[in-house]
Amino acid sequence: MIRKADKNDIPGLMSLLRQVAAVHHSLRPDLFKGGTTKYSEQELTALLADDSAPIFVYDDGQILGHAFCQVSRVGSSRLLQDVKTLYIDDICVDEQQRGRHIGQALYEHVRRYASSIGCHNITLNVWHDNDAALHFYRSMGMRVQKTCMEMTL
Repeated sequence: MIRKADKNDIPGLMSLLRQVAAVHHSLRPDLFKGGTTKYSEQELTALLADDSAPIFVYDDGQILGHAFCQVSRVGSSRLLQDVKTLYIDDICVDEQQRGRHIGQALYEHVRRYASSIGCHNITLNVWHDNDAALHFYRSMGMRVQKTCMEMTL
């Protein structure tokens, strides 16, 4: 079952966040520290209370996946249209549970949620060498919106 996360889910979320951090560290150890997580338990507690940053979990008696989201609106801009966007900050399925379509279920839940609150689009970032994630998001119908480039010095 997919539902909005609550404070009882923090241990499961922390476990998944460690997996995400390990993937990022293995791809880009020059940018990502090893042995840490993006959020602390205290930061998760605050995020869980933020309606503009919903966190969804796939709960099968234990937390098998999550989707961290952020809802934003462009507002008044001379250049950009005033649109509401749902940004997927992080999506993860427990490495032992992959292949069970949990990620697809989470993504579809987020897509329906974004549509229900009037979002124009869904965005996210994927690290270039994360081939599995790139393949997954393309299979969900996503396409490249813009490209961020770098030169390491």
